[in-house]
Amino acid sequence: MSGGESSGGCPNNPEDLLPLTPVALNVLLALADGERHGYGIMLEVRGRTAGAVRLGPGTLYGAIKRLKEGGMIEESEERPGPEADDERRRYYRLSGFGGEVLAAEVERLDGLVRAARQKGAFPRRAPGTIFGGA
Repeated sequence: MSGGESSGGCPNNPEDLLPLTPVALNVLLALADGERHGYGIMLEVRGRTAGAVRLGPGTLYGAIKRLKEGGMIEESEERPGPEADDERRRYYRLSGFGGEVLAAEVERLDGLVRAARQKGAFPRRAPGTIFGGA
Protein backbone atom coordinates (compact mmCIF):
# COMPACT_ATOMS: atom_id res chain seq x y z
CA MET A 1 0.00 0.00 0.00
CA SER A 2 1.40 3.41 -0.93
CA GLY A 3 1.66 6.42 1.35
CA GLY A 4 -1.77 8.05 0.88
CA GLU A 5 -3.95 4.97 0.62
CA SER A 6 -6.32 3.38 3.08
CA SER A 7 -6.82 -0.36 3.33
CA GLY A 8 -9.65 0.00 0.77
CA GLY A 9 -7.19 1.08 -1.93
CA CYS A 10 -8.53 4.65 -2.31
CA PRO A 11 -6.27 7.56 -1.44
CA ASN A 12 -7.18 9.50 1.72
CA ASN A 13 -5.54 12.71 0.57
CA PRO A 14 -6.98 14.54 -2.47
CA GLU A 15 -3.51 15.83 -3.43
CA ASP A 16 -2.40 12.23 -3.98
CA LEU A 17 -4.62 12.12 -7.08
CA LEU A 18 -3.25 15.28 -8.69
CA PRO A 19 -2.82 16.29 -11.37
CA LEU A 20 -6.13 15.15 -12.79
CA THR A 21 -6.40 14.27 -16.44
CA PRO A 22 -8.30 16.86 -18.52
CA VAL A 23 -11.14 14.36 -18.97
CA ALA A 24 -11.45 13.67 -15.23
CA LEU A 25 -11.33 17.39 -14.46
CA ASN A 26 -14.07 18.12 -17.00
CA VAL A 27 -16.32 15.35 -15.65
CA LEU A 28 -15.89 16.56 -12.06
CA LEU A 29 -16.58 20.15 -13.14
CA ALA A 30 -19.72 19.02 -14.98
CA LEU A 31 -21.01 17.45 -11.76
CA ALA A 32 -19.96 20.32 -9.47
CA ASP A 33 -23.34 22.04 -9.74
CA GLY A 34 -25.61 19.00 -9.76
CA GLU A 35 -26.36 15.48 -10.87
CA ARG A 36 -26.21 14.56 -14.54
CA HIS A 37 -26.49 11.47 -16.69
CA GLY A 38 -23.69 10.59 -19.10
CA TYR A 39 -25.10 12.40 -22.11
CA GLY A 40 -25.83 15.41 -19.90
CA ILE A 41 -22.16 15.44 -18.85
CA MET A 42 -21.12 15.39 -22.52
CA LEU A 43 -23.41 18.32 -23.32
CA GLU A 44 -22.31 20.36 -20.29
CA VAL A 45 -18.62 19.96 -21.16
CA ARG A 46 -19.22 20.81 -24.82
CA GLY A 47 -21.25 23.89 -23.89
CA ARG A 48 -18.90 25.13 -21.16
CA THR A 49 -15.90 24.85 -23.48
CA ALA A 50 -17.70 26.31 -26.51
CA GLY A 51 -17.20 23.00 -28.32
CA ALA A 52 -13.43 22.91 -27.77
CA VAL A 53 -13.75 19.73 -25.67
CA ARG A 54 -15.95 16.91 -26.91
CA LEU A 55 -16.05 13.72 -24.88
CA GLY A 56 -16.88 10.61 -26.85
CA PRO A 57 -18.83 7.80 -25.17
CA GLY A 58 -15.80 5.52 -24.69
CA THR A 59 -13.72 8.28 -23.16
CA LEU A 60 -16.56 9.51 -20.95
CA TYR A 61 -17.69 6.14 -19.63
CA GLY A 62 -14.10 5.01 -19.03
CA ALA A 63 -13.55 8.16 -16.97
CA ILE A 64 -16.83 7.66 -15.09
CA LYS A 65 -15.79 4.11 -14.21
CA ARG A 66 -12.39 5.26 -12.89
CA LEU A 67 -13.89 8.18 -10.97
CA LYS A 68 -16.46 5.86 -9.36
CA GLU A 69 -13.77 3.36 -8.43
CA GLY A 70 -11.71 6.21 -6.95
CA GLY A 71 -14.63 7.36 -4.81
CA MET A 72 -14.87 10.76 -6.52
CA ILE A 73 -18.32 10.30 -8.04
CA GLU A 74 -21.24 8.08 -7.16
CA GLU A 75 -24.34 6.88 -8.86
CA SER A 76 -27.48 8.64 -7.70
CA GLU A 77 -30.58 6.74 -6.65
CA GLU A 78 -32.80 9.79 -7.20
CA ARG A 79 -34.43 10.13 -10.58
CA PRO A 80 -36.58 12.68 -12.35
CA GLY A 81 -40.24 11.91 -12.99
CA PRO A 82 -40.97 9.22 -15.61
CA GLU A 83 -42.09 11.77 -18.21
CA ALA A 84 -38.63 13.43 -18.11
CA ASP A 85 -36.52 10.30 -17.71
CA ASP A 86 -35.33 7.22 -19.52
CA GLU A 87 -35.00 4.28 -17.14
CA ARG A 88 -31.77 3.19 -18.87
CA ARG A 89 -29.99 6.40 -17.82
CA ARG A 90 -27.67 6.40 -14.89
CA TYR A 91 -27.27 9.64 -12.97
CA TYR A 92 -24.00 10.62 -11.31
CA ARG A 93 -23.06 13.10 -8.62
CA LEU A 94 -19.87 14.38 -7.08
CA SER A 95 -19.03 12.67 -3.79
CA GLY A 96 -17.69 14.62 -0.82
CA PHE A 97 -14.21 13.28 -1.58
CA GLY A 98 -14.66 14.20 -5.25
CA GLY A 99 -15.45 17.76 -4.22
CA GLU A 100 -12.23 17.84 -2.19
CA VAL A 101 -10.23 16.51 -5.15
CA LEU A 102 -11.81 19.05 -7.50
CA ALA A 103 -11.07 21.90 -5.09
CA ALA A 104 -7.45 20.77 -4.69
CA GLU A 105 -6.99 20.58 -8.48
CA VAL A 106 -8.54 24.01 -9.04
CA GLU A 107 -6.22 25.45 -6.37
CA ARG A 108 -3.22 23.77 -8.02
CA LEU A 109 -4.16 25.13 -11.43
CA ASP A 110 -4.83 28.58 -10.01
CA GLY A 111 -1.31 28.61 -8.57
CA LEU A 112 0.13 27.74 -11.98
CA VAL A 113 -1.86 30.49 -13.68
CA ARG A 114 -0.78 33.04 -11.06
CA ALA A 115 2.87 32.04 -11.54
CA ALA A 116 2.53 32.31 -15.33
CA ARG A 117 0.98 35.77 -15.03
CA GLN A 118 3.77 36.93 -12.70
CA LYS A 119 6.29 35.89 -15.33
CA GLY A 120 4.35 37.64 -18.09
CA ALA A 121 3.72 34.37 -19.89
CA PHE A 122 -0.03 34.49 -19.65
CA PRO A 123 -1.84 37.76 -20.36
CA ARG A 124 -5.13 38.52 -18.67
CA ARG A 125 -8.19 37.98 -20.86
CA ALA A 126 -11.37 39.97 -20.85
CA PRO A 127 -13.98 38.53 -18.46
CA GLY A 128 -16.30 36.04 -20.08
CA THR A 129 -13.85 34.82 -22.72
CA ILE A 130 -12.64 31.24 -22.85
CA PHE A 131 -9.86 29.64 -24.83
CA GLY A 132 -8.86 33.00 -26.24
CA GLY A 133 -12.16 33.48 -28.03
CA ALA A 134 -14.36 36.52 -27.88
